[in-house]
Amino acid sequence: MAQPRHPAGGCSCRNTNCVERPLTQLFKGLGRMVAACPWPFLLAPLLLSAGLGSGFLRLRQLQANDIEEQFTPTRGPAKAERDFVRRHFPTNDSAYFSAPRLPTEGAYAALIATAVAGGSVLSDAALGEVRRLDAAVRALGDYEQLCARRGAACAAANPLLPLLGSGGGAAAASSLSFPLSNGTFLGAALGGVQTGDGGRLLAARALKLTYYLREDGPAEAAGRRWLEDFIRLVPDVLRALNFTAIEQVTYFTSLSRQKEFEGNTKTVIPLFSITYFLTITFSIVSCLRLSCIRNNIWLASCGVVSAGLAVLSSFGLMLYCGVPFVVTVANAPFLILGVGVDDMFIMIACWEKSARENKKDTKARMAKTYAEAAVSVTITTLTDVLAFFIGTWTAFPSVRSFCLYTGTAFIFCYIYTMTFFGAILVLNHKREERNQHWLTCMPVKTGKDKTSKSCLYNACCIGSRSSESSDSESEHLMSKFFKSHYGPFFTNKWVKLFVVLLYGAYLASSLYGCTQIREGIDLRNLASDDSYVIPYYDDDDKYFSEYGPRVMVVITESVEYWNQSVRMAIENCMQSLEGISYVDRNLSESWLTVYTKITESASVDHFMNTLPILFQYYPDFEWDINKTQDKIEASRFFIQTVNVTSAVDEKNLLNQLRDTAEQCSIPLMVYHPAFIYYDQYLVIVQNTIQNILTAAGAMLIVSLLLIPNPFCCVWVTFAIASVIVGVAGFMTFWRVNLDSISMINLVICIGFSVDFSAHISYAFVSSEKPSANERAIEALHLLGYPVLQGAISTILGVVVLAAAKTYIFRTFFKIMFLVILFGAVHGLIFIPVFLTFFGNFGRSPHNTVSEDILKPETRFRKDKDCP
Repeated sequence: MAQPRHPAGGCSCRNTNCVERPLTQLFKGLGRMVAACPWPFLLAPLLLSAGLGSGFLRLRQLQANDIEEQFTPTRGPAKAERDFVRRHFPTNDSAYFSAPRLPTEGAYAALIATAVAGGSVLSDAALGEVRRLDAAVRALGDYEQLCARRGAACAAANPLLPLLGSGGGAAAASSLSFPLSNGTFLGAALGGVQTGDGGRLLAARALKLTYYLREDGPAEAAGRRWLEDFIRLVPDVLRALNFTAIEQVTYFTSLSRQKEFEGNTKTVIPLFSITYFLTITFSIVSCLRLSCIRNNIWLASCGVVSAGLAVLSSFGLMLYCGVPFVVTVANAPFLILGVGVDDMFIMIACWEKSARENKKDTKARMAKTYAEAAVSVTITTLTDVLAFFIGTWTAFPSVRSFCLYTGTAFIFCYIYTMTFFGAILVLNHKREERNQHWLTCMPVKTGKDKTSKSCLYNACCIGSRSSESSDSESEHLMSKFFKSHYGPFFTNKWVKLFVVLLYGAYLASSLYGCTQIREGIDLRNLASDDSYVIPYYDDDDKYFSEYGPRVMVVITESVEYWNQSVRMAIENCMQSLEGISYVDRNLSESWLTVYTKITESASVDHFMNTLPILFQYYPDFEWDINKTQDKIEASRFFIQTVNVTSAVDEKNLLNQLRDTAEQCSIPLMVYHPAFIYYDQYLVIVQNTIQNILTAAGAMLIVSLLLIPNPFCCVWVTFAIASVIVGVAGFMTFWRVNLDSISMINLVICIGFSVDFSAHISYAFVSSEKPSANERAIEALHLLGYPVLQGAISTILGVVVLAAAKTYIFRTFFKIMFLVILFGAVHGLIFIPVFLTFFGNFGRSPHNTVSEDILKPETRFRKDKDCP
């Protein structure tokens, strides 16, 4: 993450010699090695990246964008329920097709025809156009050979059409009732319905046509090709039909959701170039020197290249290891760029600072640079990598893949900063020592009197050696601003009172937002904003949301159906399920209820022998009973759900149905293909809390080891809790659901919270100033600008995702923006102000932090003005 990674973190370790001293000695040795022989450290990462980068050859075969596989819980109960239904209730799409009896959503193409404003799809003109549309779709390709069949004919695209007959119009429709007419359920076929007395059908605004295809054997592959052709051809078909009574026709297929989701990665690829441009520009501006020799433009550019190499190496390694590449992983490079830039800033800042102590000895300078910068970078990298690898403990494969790729990229980013970028530092220093131009590498005459020259002239035409000007560098204007204006302003008693009130409003708003948070990923959000599926989803929600899934109620074990007491127990269970507010008891379907009306059976032999009579009158019921010669292994009934219009309804429906089924004396199971996706509601909150608590615990342990001040750890804990509550709460206001995508970012929150809070609070307790206000001002003076610069670099890394047309990438930006915003506000406003209320409490009795180490110039460049 692109947090403010500054040596204050390294300084804070100096009270724990058992941890800090070995690290310091290790990095000093590494720094000397890089200074003595930089080329191997430069070339090794390049060669390693080239080798590991070849792993991208496996990208195509490891792309794993199956929505069900990646965005539903690995061991969701509905998946086991589906397997049971498949085993005990096989389908026959070639002769006995029935959509509610499918164990999956099936292979289909669907269209929603909407009448003109004020009109009805049941008018003679509209029904005529619907029949033309139906005929046009059936004429596409080999539909008649591929369609799912009932008997010898293709299954009707809409159950209303057979009821009306070949020429029936508005008059015939008015003789029908809604939602049940002559035993045919019309609730999923018509939308925006108006009814008269006794449910008589008067008008309807929308009508749905669904064309199911066979999925058995060779027909499955041919059906897929037909659906692909349908997606390609249907826009031209609709234009050619030139409807007048129908306002619009939206369409969708069983392939659409997956195909649109897989296309998301392509939409974000152009944003990579913009991100790299912004990051390089920001890095160059931050490292700019108005000297044609000491200009650090190449350092800034190579810092960004180092982050790019880390992405190449880590992704290649994960692909070689066979880790699935999910579309969410495409967010990672934006994040890694910020990390590399911040680590680069730390290295450059400590390198500049080392010139004060030893101008000539490159090895000593590199040892000093690594001793101060590398420890801080190690601490923050460790906390971030821990957060990501803890994030792999989840039920969602998409989250696991993202955390594995990103955590590994952080490790490579850290390694390449210590090697590749360190070598660049040494080589750039040698160029400066030779007094060579930063761009042309030609020798430049050293200017002695630059007072009369312009800044541009100094940058282009004369030079100065690094050793000549380092002592004269002035403090950066932003650091002066934090010391002279910002710090005193926020330590004013009235401003502090306002900050307390502001925090109270922030916390109250966040807690309220947490109570309103929405769970689960909306499947429509897996498509881009301009996808053809969005209008279909809109029409479906608008006109067909009254009637929800038709749920199977499965008796999973063999019971004595001929026994009166067993039948009563089954009836009681069905009544309990029908008593749920989301179920319409008048639309249930039970073969056992129909059977008992036909005949009463007192023995098993008579019961089994008379079942064929039931099947003669109701052929579909034969597919609801799995029987052997002398017993029924399993059977199923159907209940109709209603008013399932939101994620909350879906969650409540699933929980109520399963709880009621579990309480029955008969072994029951409820299932619908949509429950595969509803299962995410059962684990998303639990997984999120589990990962957050585990990661927070790991961060606190790291903080206690490396920042051994209990007072600091209290504020780290406060910041973690406060930022996470804020991000989770404000997600609601920004219309972001708690799903597998946002869960990733909530774990990331923890790493940011630690980095923003730990350094500020430790600088406060380590200060020797007499008053709390002065200590807060000094902490802001030392660390305010690095915190701000780290926040800006991270925002620049992800800001282009705000322009993405896909929910996944926009969500990543939104939550990262909230994380950085609230983390920076805590580090720059809330924590400094709150610390002033505690006076001397928590101060280190022995301030062992080197004052020189905490100087601002050890963090970021200060010489952006003309020397």
